[in-house]
Amino acid sequence: MERNELYPVFLKVSNLNILIVGGGNVALEKLTFLLKSSPNAQVEMVSPFYREETIALATKFGIVMHLSDYNKSFLKSKHMVVATTDKVEVNEQVYHDCRAESILVNVADNPPFCDFYMGGIVTKGNVKVAISTNGKSPTTAKRLRQFFEDVIPENIDDLVKNLNEFRKTIKGDFEEKVETLNEFTKGLVSKKDKDTE
Repeated sequence: MERNELYPVFLKVSNLNILIVGGGNVALEKLTFLLKSSPNAQVEMVSPFYREETIALATKFGIVMHLSDYNKSFLKSKHMVVATTDKVEVNEQVYHDCRAESILVNVADNPPFCDFYMGGIVTKGNVKVAISTNGKSPTTAKRLRQFFEDVIPENIDDLVKNLNEFRKTIKGDFEEKVETLNEFTKGLVSKKDKDTE
């Protein structure tokens, strides 16, 4: 069986400079996805045109929009780039320019030209679950996201906050604290299982 070898990370995109190349439907989708998860993301866009919906969303979140064709000068001080144009040659140029500058890049719908994928995400308060299908099936990631949205309880954030406070009161070294929290949370899961029987 093939194995997903991607390394999952949660980026503080409010501390990173992100560029979206393109202004069409895919750019809108990527911008929406990014801002839904991280409303304070530091994003700029470059495109010779923008959809009205993209302009409205970008304006609402203070996104800088350059009305221009792409050139590599737009990569200055960027940490991450998403290429979304409908021109293969532009997207591939973005990829090669980013690789030359050691900038993480994602070319939409072109897995070989991606350093990372934007998977399905479920957020409930402080709890965030990211889902990856290794770039093989965004539809499966979407269905799994819907499943986890239904399964994860709405009050999960209360549990996280309470456990954080409880953690502060535990005595002992790091390993003892981890063991105590593991035992405590195991009990919560067992109790839930018994309640459903």
